Amino acid sequence: MKRIVIPAFPVAALLLIAAPLFAEDAAPAEQAVRAAGDTAVWKYFAAAIAVGISCIAGGLAVGQIGSAAMGAMSENPELSGKALPYAGLAEGICLWGFLVALLILIL
Repeated sequence: MKRIVIPAFPVAALLLIAAPLFAEDAAPAEQAVRAAGDTAVWKYFAAAIAVGISCIAGGLAVGQIGSAAMGAMSENPELSGKALPYAGLAEGICLWGFLVALLILIL
């Protein structure tokens, strides 16, 4: 088994270069309040996108898995128990999207 070694220098250099990009200056109180009001609207859009995309992806995955499982069960009926966990895993995508949206709205 091959091991992948990540050199420390490029990682440290990336962190040193990226740190100033995310630094903020101290903003006056009125600008902070205005910025908080602007971000309140965007978090609802972000939550809706998280749920929407994850549910669409989960629906597509369940459709593909369901059709493949039905085709396999028509050939061999004993495969019905083995196909069910895969459909459950695909539905878990929707659950993760909902949890991400919930965290966006709470935080």
